[in-house]
Amino acid sequence: MNCIFCDIVDKKIPAKVIAENEGAIAFLDVQPISDGHAIIIPKKHYKNLSECPIEELIHVFALVREVANTIMFSKLKPWGFNYLSNEGNVAGQEIMHFHVHVIPKYAKREGLNMTMGAHCVEDIDNIYKQIMKAAKPLKSY
Repeated sequence: MNCIFCDIVDKKIPAKVIAENEGAIAFLDVQPISDGHAIIIPKKHYKNLSECPIEELIHVFALVREVANTIMFSKLKPWGFNYLSNEGNVAGQEIMHFHVHVIPKYAKREGLNMTMGAHCVEDIDNIYKQIMKAAKPLKSY
């Protein structure tokens, strides 16, 4: 398997590591969309958030919080943050190793910009019924 994030964990590729814990590592994005844009990944390879075990998610999101707090109290002084994880090509995932972006915001139109638009949206009651039918057998969490 050829995974750039696994190579960073294994120190085969250098990275600007800014934090680390038992199960996750955080480093600056080499193609940042704002100053301080960081990526947090589990040290073990999981394709996406849906495949990542809860025990590993705890390490990842503990580090997401630590990184955001560190950036918040640095001289960068962002006004806010976007937290982003894409799953699948259609959602914009380019590296198939689960990761979370921590994107500092310094102005509304800087960094990550989102436009909202409803497309192919069904009635909310129908959507709710479909989700709840699938959720009942999955109640393992």
